Amino acid sequence: MPDDLCRKLLEDFLVSSWSSIEVIVEQLKGFKERVGKQRKPVAMFRFKNGRKVSQNFAGDHFFLRGSVEYSNPQLTLEEVQGIIGARMLETCGNYFHKCGLRKPDANDISEICEALKKPSEGPIVAFLLNTDDIEPDRYSMNPLKASIVTSGQSAFPAAYVKTENLSIDQRFVDKYEGNIICRREVEPINEQLENASGSYVDFVDAVKYAQMEEIAETFGVDLGLCVLRMPIATLQAETKNDLLHHIISEVHRDYESVSEAYNCMRRSMTKRTTLLTVPHSTKGYGSKRAARGKLHFEGAKLKSVSVNYRTTRLYPNEIDPDDVSVAKAEDSFTVSGDRLVDYSFLETPSSPQFFLYSLGSPENAVLWHGIGAFAAPKLLRSYVSVRESCGRGQLIEDLRGKYGVWIEVPLQFNLVPDFMWVHPVHRNIDASVGCVDDLAVLVGRGMRLEYLSAFR
Repeated sequence: MPDDLCRKLLEDFLVSSWSSIEVIVEQLKGFKERVGKQRKPVAMFRFKNGRKVSQNFAGDHFFLRGSVEYSNPQLTLEEVQGIIGARMLETCGNYFHKCGLRKPDANDISEICEALKKPSEGPIVAFLLNTDDIEPDRYSMNPLKASIVTSGQSAFPAAYVKTENLSIDQRFVDKYEGNIICRREVEPINEQLENASGSYVDFVDAVKYAQMEEIAETFGVDLGLCVLRMPIATLQAETKNDLLHHIISEVHRDYESVSEAYNCMRRSMTKRTTLLTVPHSTKGYGSKRAARGKLHFEGAKLKSVSVNYRTTRLYPNEIDPDDVSVAKAEDSFTVSGDRLVDYSFLETPSSPQFFLYSLGSPENAVLWHGIGAFAAPKLLRSYVSVRESCGRGQLIEDLRGKYGVWIEVPLQFNLVPDFMWVHPVHRNIDASVGCVDDLAVLVGRGMRLEYLSAFR
């Protein structure tokens, strides 16, 4: 059965996504020579039997970025498809890089199926960039929903959330059984919660890795991708002279640098209400949605940033549009501009915008989840614009020479929205994988990636 599912999925992928394979194989030509030895080794981790295991990669690998969410512990159909898609692009890319691009035959398919059963070998390394600054129930699909709110952590970044006062919300399970979560997933979540060390993000990763191991057996595909957490975990481990600190300092250097960052986001400087990094409250709040702010200048100098946290609605799940999650927060304060120009996370903890901190990710290619339908093209445009600006020598200095950052715009791939994996009855991508009794139904939808050439 696993061999059948893997082979069927791979055969569809090789036909429907062949152009994506060609693009990544072509990009690999001469890549190691171009990247040289300037990029430092990359430290990541994975979970094995509930424990975090570190793993380091040489900087000359070609990194393909995927992602899963900290907004829910259960593994969703969207996440499963993204992980398997990343593994297939990684493995096929490595295979045809080694063997040469050609129309695959039955022998090629058999060899790639065997390669998919094991951790990938070759220059391409697929990994998960998990953003730890989001709210723990951002999309109203977390079975810990009620306790996240009552424990006062709904507006916290996921990195700050503690598990001690969290518990399964039985009303959530009763309401969404079979379309967001299934009952057989509840007990493993409870077990991981009881054994958690206090860290919510560790707990979520442990649950999802356990589920990935089960899914891997069903599909016959190794899904043990390593994880890189950003931005908070990275900032906590840095000193003032390290990369993300440097990025935050540089973009706040003066009016001109802030204006250039705004330009990358297609934002006007008239009101200056978009914060390039959102300072956290001493109460623990860090929700970008709940934060309102304004940048204040004195001539060209950034004088201060005012921040107001207010209780804010977040997002609904796909089953009940009226069930909107909430970030509860009330606080106001001002941060001196000097604290951002000479930035220290220890002194002024904050969450930078994604298009900025993603510069610290080693990615050479990216797999998005349904850009144009389930994900916003605006985010991708600002992501590309900031790299183009840095490539012209604007906005942030020393990225390549001092920090070894790959300035070229990474290859952009996308799960084709019309072929994303959905619940066979309810048609939602945020259903947990346990809600689908027969995973062969998902395989029937294929694995279709597209190359977003307009964004490179």
